[in-house]
Amino acid sequence: MRLAPLLAPLACWAALTAMPRAAEPPAGPSRGPNVIVILVDDMGWRDLGCQGSDFYETPHVDRLAASGMRFTNGYSACTVCSPTRAAMMTGQYPARLHITDWIAGHQRPHARLLPPDWTKHLPLEAVTVAERLKAAGYATASIGKWHLGGPAFHPEHQGFDLNVGGYDRGQPPSYFAPYRIPTLVEGPKGEYLTDREAAEAVRFITAHKDGPFYLYLPHYCVHTPIPAKPAVTARYAAKAAPRQKPKNDAYAAMVESVDDALGRIVAALEEHGIRDRTAIFFTSDNGGLAGITDNRPLRAGKGSAYEAGVRVPFIVSWPGVTKPGSTSDVPVITPDIPATILGGTGVGPDPAQPLDGRDLSGVLAGGPLDREASYWHYPHYHPCGATPYSAIRAGSWRLVHFYEDDRDELYDLAADPSEATDLVAREPARAKALREKLDAWLTQVGAQLPLPNPNHDPTQDSKPKRKR
Repeated sequence: MRLAPLLAPLACWAALTAMPRAAEPPAGPSRGPNVIVILVDDMGWRDLGCQGSDFYETPHVDRLAASGMRFTNGYSACTVCSPTRAAMMTGQYPARLHITDWIAGHQRPHARLLPPDWTKHLPLEAVTVAERLKAAGYATASIGKWHLGGPAFHPEHQGFDLNVGGYDRGQPPSYFAPYRIPTLVEGPKGEYLTDREAAEAVRFITAHKDGPFYLYLPHYCVHTPIPAKPAVTARYAAKAAPRQKPKNDAYAAMVESVDDALGRIVAALEEHGIRDRTAIFFTSDNGGLAGITDNRPLRAGKGSAYEAGVRVPFIVSWPGVTKPGSTSDVPVITPDIPATILGGTGVGPDPAQPLDGRDLSGVLAGGPLDREASYWHYPHYHPCGATPYSAIRAGSWRLVHFYEDDRDELYDLAADPSEATDLVAREPARAKALREKLDAWLTQVGAQLPLPNPNHDPTQDSKPKRKR
């Protein structure tokens, strides 16, 4: 087992408790299944051995996939991070929450369109999966990146007993201690952040091994900048072909650190004899960053309107529920994870709050999913390529609507996963039907639309510096 030794830092163990906001505490099992959600930041859909990479080394994630179900059509709720994180907390589409860009977003004051007046935090009124589980007797912890608002909206106010490292920023000041993260007790100089997150996760698991517990582990990795352990980076630099293109040795080392963290967590579960009653979900908040990792054959990457912006790894390992070594081509999306957790634990969603995600329990057992389509809404500009757009996937068909010029593009992903051939002209009836379905969904969820910009000036409009 390839596990880097970890230093034992002091832990943030202040008991931070927030009362759940559900009208009635849910009736849940006194000893339900433990739940772990691992959300990697910016991990591309091919950045794992089990997903087809022949350069990155991810034996622990590969074993996780072999123990459960790997979804070949897994999607994030948005092409950038904060909206997906909000969807992971609530089971709702970002469009419904009005959290539609990374917080605090980009400014394009002279662009053709203005973004709507969107919400830059996860409202306290939103009932999170952590609040539902906490009210049912679960111990809850968020360890890692939060990026859903300032101190008043931190995890400890959203149903988590413990917040280690989560605050308003989207990337850490440093991946090596001293971290300068206000919600994380400093570790020894040179300690690596992903290792620290793993150590804190193991500490929480050990403290609550008698369960039930809910551990949300949103890694800061593999977000830019790309600082990794020098020795691991050097090992990838020395690797012979085949090589990932573009080849980024430090990025590969960051991916390996995420894999090591999972290895430590699974080892702790096995040591305490609780792996067989612990469900693990593993996914990413958006697609891989083009130029840093290889998303081919998918088009573009993070911050784009195309498949590589939202297609992500999506793995569920739930002993007694998932069949080992199984795969599914059913399209699934971020809000399905909290819906599945609430259904599978018996806790159930808040009856007063809409739930856009679907409980995947039937799919995990090999069955179909009763859903006509999945949706995305990004009424913003992004320096990685996106202009304001909305999209729908129904079956193998994906339609993207661009707001700047009121234009649709249509792709058959089964025949054209690269989205190279726009079929709107060949399939006008299909395009029209999908556009109508997309428009109806936007109305249903109360999506905010971009607005004409009275200060539009193409001579002054330019993309902002490449902030991520």
